[in-house]
Amino acid sequence: MPQRVLVVDDDRTVADVVCRYLTHAGYLVDHVTDGAVALAEVARQPPQLVVLDLMLPGLDGLEVCRRLRQRPDGVPIIMLTARGDEADRILGLQLGADDYLSKPFSPRELVLRVASVLRRAGGEPAGVEPEVLRDSGLELRTGPRVVILDGRELALTLREFDLLAHLMRHPGRAFRRAELLDRVWGWSFGDQSTVTVHVRRLREKVETDPARPRRIVTVWGVGYRYEPTAPTADE
Repeated sequence: MPQRVLVVDDDRTVADVVCRYLTHAGYLVDHVTDGAVALAEVARQPPQLVVLDLMLPGLDGLEVCRRLRQRPDGVPIIMLTARGDEADRILGLQLGADDYLSKPFSPRELVLRVASVLRRAGGEPAGVEPEVLRDSGLELRTGPRVVILDGRELALTLREFDLLAHLMRHPGRAFRRAELLDRVWGWSFGDQSTVTVHVRRLREKVETDPARPRRIVTVWGVGYRYEPTAPTADE
């Protein structure tokens, strides 16, 4: 069945173009102009993805993003921001947006971003053997896209999961932020603060003390690496 995308934007001109391109690409598209209505629509019929404008009347995009991230289904979110709103864009990523585009943007690029996020949300493609990555109480399973820490399942966004999986596949190797943008996000260029924000969020979920990370460590002047932790006595 076609995948359903909810577009939340009060700019009729932008929304019409976005909806037209997504429909042409084969998605079922619904459009609302209000944050509160968007939350009610998601509760009524959860979409596979939400395209969410930051500037909305009443309940703004940041608050809508925060509330969507409280849902257990983890619906993917692509946030639309004004080009100059760097602080708000970073805050959106901190709240759990999976991707963003700055206005004005190419509708074709948005369609590609939607396809990329949904592809990742769908798990391993056909023919790819699922992986199980383990490290001292941390277990990542690529098939069901599940991460378990000390017996408790973690709530990770799509990008957080993909970032952790990439780092765990290459323990001890330092990656530049530009490399991570390319390999995890699929961007040949972009705002490298995106990586910084996701690393910070990931540390809050997998580190005992995020201020003194042991697993995802900073390599000064380079970027980040995954450092396997020492096994416990009963491992």
